Amino acid sequence: MGAVAVFFYVFAAVLVASAFLVISAKNPVHSVLFLILAFVNAAGLFMLLGAEFLSLILIVVYVGAVAVLFLFVVMMLDVDFAELKQGFSQYLPVGALIGLIVLIELTLVVSGFVITPVALHQAASPVAQDANNVLALGEVLYTQYFFLFQGAGFVLLTAMIGAIVLTLHHKPGLRRQNIAEQNARTREDAIDIVKVASGKGLRAAE
Repeated sequence: MGAVAVFFYVFAAVLVASAFLVISAKNPVHSVLFLILAFVNAAGLFMLLGAEFLSLILIVVYVGAVAVLFLFVVMMLDVDFAELKQGFSQYLPVGALIGLIVLIELTLVVSGFVITPVALHQAASPVAQDANNVLALGEVLYTQYFFLFQGAGFVLLTAMIGAIVLTLHHKPGLRRQNIAEQNARTREDAIDIVKVASGKGLRAAE
């Protein structure tokens, strides 16, 4: 057994175990940590398969942003998951039916999936043989699909700004920082020089 096979079995075993612990852990913080572990091991499997781009995306996007965001949200909101699970038995039959339907659909898709030999030799965007998949995807995205790629980025940016605008509510009476007003302050506006008589205090001087 070579080193690649050993790493494959290690990554696969840890991935399956961590995925099971994600749904079985009672503490939501532990579930997010196991999810991060599952992402890291999945990235290792993609790296062994030669899919460096997918491996880096799992680490940078999912582990570095999505999973850490989930962790911060769960820790800061302090959600009472015991209260949320009270109606679990009520919706269990409907959930089991939907899960069964999805399982049947996935089984039909996997059993009917066939790769034709001609499709392997008909690449839509041929690249150099010595280029890795990160370089190949970069050349395709930033040349042939450049405008579509940038358009997708603008759509996501618009969605992010819209979500911030919809959820941002200004509370009345809340003091906020005004940078222009702070920069325009003078010495007379910032301090008051009061001559206090001995033994009388500030109230007497006012």
